[in-house]
Amino acid sequence: MSTSSAYRCGRLPCSRAGCLGVRPADLTGTAVVLDDLWGRSAARLRERLGESPTWRDRFALIDALLARRCAARPPADPAVVWAWNQIVASGGRVRVDGLATELGWSRKRLWSRFHAHLGMAPKHAAKLVRFDHAVHRMVAGHGAARVAADSGYCDQSHLHRDVRAFAGATPAAVVDEPFLTVDARAWPTGPPVRRGPAQRR
Repeated sequence: MSTSSAYRCGRLPCSRAGCLGVRPADLTGTAVVLDDLWGRSAARLRERLGESPTWRDRFALIDALLARRCAARPPADPAVVWAWNQIVASGGRVRVDGLATELGWSRKRLWSRFHAHLGMAPKHAAKLVRFDHAVHRMVAGHGAARVAADSGYCDQSHLHRDVRAFAGATPAAVVDEPFLTVDARAWPTGPPVRRGPAQRR
């Protein structure tokens, strides 16, 4: 993959509508190339990324572009942003019923508003956050069994099923995926020392 063809966006999902120019719910279950959303702007972006000499320059370019696009759009629903922040703060372990109660909404209303803004149900969002949290703990060197217990999975096989479902790989394989190497949460002070198979259990 070329250096100008991919970017892992770490922005809050609540800002996707502003960045992409469409409702996330309209893209659920589909794979869309940026050209279909941004037209000629996507082609110009690729050219500028290709001309940028370093990854730092490329990330700075994209961050600035996304910030401008988000600033030009109406802000996200504060209640949905709050619910998302609660999900992230809990590592995906918060109960959806509890979120609805805190907001004074029905579970159905929370699902509808959340899906409209983020393109997924709150329970699915919580599963993704829990998966993300668990994978980064494994990247940091923690064993799968300990991560499963600390992250709220029923057992290690439950963790394995989620990793398979979201990443298409085993926990032992997913920690070496290239996309994790550009994530500041995975590499807070540099790449961690890899553990052998016996140490990851």
